[in-house]
Amino acid sequence: MDRPALRVALAAAFGDAPPNLLSMVFIRKALIWDAQCRAFGELTTELKRALISAAGGQHVRTPKPAIKTGTHLMREWNGRRYQVEVREDGFVMNDDHYKSLSAIALQVTGTSWSGPRFFGLTSRAGTGA
Repeated sequence: MDRPALRVALAAAFGDAPPNLLSMVFIRKALIWDAQCRAFGELTTELKRALISAAGGQHVRTPKPAIKTGTHLMREWNGRRYQVEVREDGFVMNDDHYKSLSAIALQVTGTSWSGPRFFGLTSRAGTGA
């Protein structure tokens, strides 16, 4: 598209005429972004906040990845294999229900552990894996 056609497309996508000084490259990127949002959905509110914080120079904690219901986690500890099923209301190991992975890690090891770290869901530095 030439510049006038890009400006018309941008106005149609965003509901307002764009400023005259926008480059054609920027307009194309904005139109691509709009098409992606329509196809795949917009950014989550949490991610928008994180991007704004990062742009302002603030440290941003990465969100924990959600473990999908039905996932099975396995861990070998002292020669024994443990399998945990993720449920909507918590976790199940050996037909016993637990509210957190940390409670399971305590049961298995006898000491306090970060449950997600015990099952390898986070790295040693404490950041998302």
